[in-house]
Parts: sequence; structure tokens; C-alpha cells
Amino acid sequence: RLMETGYDLTWGIPVILYLFLAGMGAGALTTSASVLLRGGPKGTYFRVARFGAFIAPVPVGIGCGMLIFELGSFEVGNYLRFLNLYKLITISPMSIGTWLLTFFLGVCALYLLTFLPKDAGPGDKFDIPRKILAWIAVPLGISVAMYTGILLGAMPSRPFWNSPILALLFLLSAMSSGIACILLAWGLFPHKVSDEEEERKFRDSGYLLTSTDILLLGMELIVLFLFIMYAHLTVGSVKNAVSVILPGGPLADLFWIWVVLVGILGPAIIETILVLPRLLNQKPFIVHKSIELVTPLAILTGGFMLRYVVVIAGQITYPIGF
Repeated sequence: RLMETGYDLTWGIPVILYLFLAGMGAGALTTSASVLLRGGPKGTYFRVARFGAFIAPVPVGIGCGMLIFELGSFEVGNYLRFLNLYKLITISPMSIGTWLLTFFLGVCALYLLTFLPKDAGPGDKFDIPRKILAWIAVPLGISVAMYTGILLGAMPSRPFWNSPILALLFLLSAMSSGIACILLAWGLFPHKVSDEEEERKFRDSGYLLTSTDILLLGMELIVLFLFIMYAHLTVGSVKNAVSVILPGGPLADLFWIWVVLVGILGPAIIETILVLPRLLNQKPFIVHKSIELVTPLAILTGGFMLRYVVVIAGQITYPIGF
């Protein structure tokens, strides 16, 4: 629809999917490594860490495939074109990102290997290397999640993208999307509890993920507000660019309905209602099956739509001169 109105779009779904999937995978790895290092009595959060370890490399690998597709490497005669990214090492975001993603996938693979044995658990033979990799994975996952925003923010010719707040916005969205992906897998592949101790671990893990996600969604909403206010209070190109997501703009409906309402506010309200009984009255953390699936799906939808709106908005806006 945007192209029919005369907008010239160079980056489309492959790039948007890359930004979303890379962020989600980075969020899943960071969450997995964080809860593993947090520990808990008798390995309370080990199963959460295992879910994250299995999830993390998949979206990042698919996202990198989308990026290679965008570079034209799937065209006949150009299958190895993407290797040009490794030929020159510079401080450009693209060069740094290439090596960062390569290192990320390598760490993901090694980290995942420590969870593969059926008897994997706290204190097993892989416990020390698993924790060493987890210490590496936390800053690495945060770096990849932020990089997706830095990549866009490094383009001064696109005023919508050229904001110091964009990297933080993408980081928070990536962390929330990573947790949502783990929660979705948690709901799709339920764990059979054999005793009260297993039941307690199961509920404690769900409560930890949900309460953490509430904080991330709240911070994401605040950063979104700062992003809009920063642009709106700036004269010239930046103020003109942000108008495309404000009421009346061509992307306003997509932004306010799918990003803000569906992807942030709705899930934050639902998750707050879920954690309040335990937070205030120490009651068991209980989630209905439908809510367990719908809420993370809404967060993931909002995370994708955020990238969609940002990527499109940056391409349909431009400097308006001095």
C-alpha cells in the first residue's frame, strides 16, 4: 500500500524479519544465561535456561538467512556474496555486526551443547563450562539486541532512525520478545510435575519470567514516549519524520494499535493481573492455558510490528533541508 502511494522502499520484510528475529534470539539467550546464573534453590530456573538455550540460535540463524537473502546471495552466481562482509574489518556497524553475530551463533552452539544430555542439570559435568558460557552470553546477547537499533541509528540521512534512544528501545523490545518466546514454548510444551517441589519450581519460574516481562514492557513504554518526545520537540527533519506515527500519519494506526496497545499495554495489564495475587497475598502463581499462549503471542506481534513501523518510517521520511 505504501509503495502504491509513491514511497520508495528499499528494505522490506527480509530486513524487518532479521531485526526482529535477531533481537528475539538475543533476548532468549540473555534470559537463559541470566536465570542460569541466578540459580535459585535446587536449580529452580534450570528448565527456563534450557528452553532459552534451545530457542536462541534458531531465530538468529533464520534472521541471518533473511539478511543474506537481502544481500542477493541466493541469486544464481552470487551464492557466496555474503562472505564479502568478512573481507574487510572496520568500525562500521555492518562490519562489527557481522563478526558479532558470528561470535553469537558460536557461543549459542556451545551453550546449547551443555544442555543436550538427557540428564543435564545443576552440578553435572557441564556445570562449570555452562556457567562460563553464560557469563559470556549475557553481555553478548545484550550487544546483539542493541546492535539492531545501532545499525539503523547510524544513518544520519534518515532522521527517524537517527536517534540515540532507538538502540535502547530495540534492546528492551528484544528482551521482552525473548522472554515471550520462552513463555510461549513453556505453554506449548508443558512440563509434567511429579511432586510438590517440582510444582513449586514450575510456578516460581513462570512468576519470575512474567514479573520480569512486566518491568521490561513498562520500561519499553517509557522509552517509546521519550523517543516520540525527543523527536517532536526537535525542529526540522526529526520532528517532521516522527509525524508519520502520530495521529493522522500514514503509520499511526499500525503504531498505536499493534505496537502500543496489542504489543505493550495489553500484555502488561494482563501480566500485572496475573502476578498481583502472589505479589500481594503470596498466593500460588496460576495462569490459564489460553492466557499462557495469547499473551506472549501478542508481545511477539508487537515486537515485529515495532520493527516494521520503524523500518518503513525511516524510508518514507527524509531530511527537509535547513
